[in-house]
Amino acid sequence: MMNVSAAAPAGVGVDPRRWQALALVCVAFFMTVLDISIVNVALPSIARALHFSATGLQWVITAYAITFGGFLLLGGRTADLLGRRRIFMVGVALFSTASLVCGLAGTTAVLLAARAVQGLGAAIIAPATLSIITTTFDEGSERNKALGIWGAMGGSGAAAGVLLGGILTQYLGWDWIFFVNVPVGVGVLLLSRALIRESRVESEGHDYDAIGAVSVTAGLALLVYAISKAPTNGWGSLSTIAPLVVAAVLLGFFVAWEARAHAPLMPLAIFRIRTLSGANMVSVLVGGVIFSNFFLITLYVQNVLHYSAIKTGLTFLATAGTTIVVAALAQALTTRIGARYVMAIGLAFLTAGMVWYTQIPVSGSFLSNLLPGYLLVGFGLPFAFIAASIAALEGVPPHQAGIASGLLNTSQQIGGALGLAIVSSVAITHADHLRKHGSSAPAAFTSGYALAFWVLAGFGAVGVVASLVLVGPGSEAPDRQVASAPV
Repeated sequence: MMNVSAAAPAGVGVDPRRWQALALVCVAFFMTVLDISIVNVALPSIARALHFSATGLQWVITAYAITFGGFLLLGGRTADLLGRRRIFMVGVALFSTASLVCGLAGTTAVLLAARAVQGLGAAIIAPATLSIITTTFDEGSERNKALGIWGAMGGSGAAAGVLLGGILTQYLGWDWIFFVNVPVGVGVLLLSRALIRESRVESEGHDYDAIGAVSVTAGLALLVYAISKAPTNGWGSLSTIAPLVVAAVLLGFFVAWEARAHAPLMPLAIFRIRTLSGANMVSVLVGGVIFSNFFLITLYVQNVLHYSAIKTGLTFLATAGTTIVVAALAQALTTRIGARYVMAIGLAFLTAGMVWYTQIPVSGSFLSNLLPGYLLVGFGLPFAFIAASIAALEGVPPHQAGIASGLLNTSQQIGGALGLAIVSSVAITHADHLRKHGSSAPAAFTSGYALAFWVLAGFGAVGVVASLVLVGPGSEAPDRQVASAPV
């Protein structure tokens, strides 16, 4: 069997520090995922401390999501050209500094601006971590194991964020959900040069495709902005439709430009790798289900069951613990039977979890109404997340690792933002309708959340089919190494 190494430039052997490097980049990636969900249970405390309005509070989440989703492709491209370790360190420094400013913020404007910079740092870190893994480990079982560990960190990050957010908010204060990133970031920076080997695309010039970068970043940022505001403004309002139209025009222009650019930000020929294309399409659905699930469950246990911040966080131990334990199995099965089937199994588990949650009652209990769903999601999340990550990088040549990594993270973020906007709109609209017709607030909220979970179950079911139909057969032959892609 011929094995073509993608770990390092020609003439450089296998990196003996690759597993230490993996641990380091996984810690940094975990921080970025954590900060998506860690603020959820702290929002009431933040609102009281900084006097946020009811409509303005969502921007604590949205400001992070817009820059995170909007700059991912540019972050991956920059890492490829300027050096993956160097750009990774820039991202960590930016993220850590912004976290410090968030914790020290005394006004809403300072907090929101710092959250936007945090998102920019995360958009640099996330694709850089995947690029480092892809260029450090040979394609095949070893890289799959590395991606399995990376996926476990990312998959458990959202659940752990709710848990850690509850603990920190209740015992130390909301500002510590941001301060906690600072010592971790400093530690990562101090170890990066010693553990991570530098790599970059060797070329005569550094063409960043400025026109492509501006158009796709602006288009994605507007798209995330529009869908995050839609539940408040309404899907049919001009303030939603206008940015969606502009986003579509910008993204359409981006595709047309990339087809003729000399050194495109995202070479369209990369989509000839069928497994990459299918995995990214499935990742949109996975992101929609996972982000929306944590959001809805957090609202249910706090607004209906009236759990405290710490109790809300502790309930997610079931999902986080299961995810970490099952991740090794997900990685091993992906290597053995291929990403296609593991993704489908994972999405089937997620779908079952969403169907279970459609039965939530007004007077629910953790053991009988929540725990089975938590466990189903804990099983499904690593299967879907890890398999999609492996498939999205399979067959990608080293010089396009950053592009593929940025594309995967973009798919997950846009899917998460779109899914969250849809289920929020469904839940709020249905709950308001019931309250106008005499239902109590707890009953109306519960019914709205249950209906939203049916929507997520539909996303999951479509994901099962998409995994089997769209993910290429190449993922069923994991031992067959790919020297290069037809790009």
